[in-house]
Amino acid sequence: TAKSSSSVFAVKTNGTLWSWGDNANGKLGQNNETKYSSPVQIPGTTWNIANCAYHSSFSIRDDGTLWSWGYNNLGGLGLNDRVYRSSPVQIPGTWSDVSGSWKETGAGVKTDGTLWMWGENEYGELGQNNKTRYSSPVQIPGTTWSKVSASSYRMGAIKTDGTLWVWGRYLNW
Repeated sequence: TAKSSSSVFAVKTNGTLWSWGDNANGKLGQNNETKYSSPVQIPGTTWNIANCAYHSSFSIRDDGTLWSWGYNNLGGLGLNDRVYRSSPVQIPGTWSDVSGSWKETGAGVKTDGTLWMWGENEYGELGQNNKTRYSSPVQIPGTTWSKVSASSYRMGAIKTDGTLWVWGRYLNW
């Protein structure tokens, strides 16, 4: 199950993916922008992992394919363009984990243990030692990553040895 401030996604035990809530820019994957107060199925029956951000959504199928849809003004869908999508479109590669942030940024771990980032990069949250936006996935050095979590202006990832790494904007609250 995944949720943002305005939508919810759930993968049932039979592999079907369901969404409901706000559907601005088609982020519910229904090929429209209609709001849904009850769950509606996203086509397909082999979904495994769901993640929704404020503006976009990501899901991984059982075969490791990664799919994205929703708002894409800053390249946050990882599709090498800035066109919004109201139904799932595949990002090349085989993936094991994915996360999206409120600030139109995506991150994923491929099945080979490599870590990739895309989208907005206002505070260096893509880990590239710059503030350049990337509309296609760019790799973080190393091949020992297992999990990733995207936040508004920062990222966190766990390596296979259990160490936690964070980068991006530091906020001292």
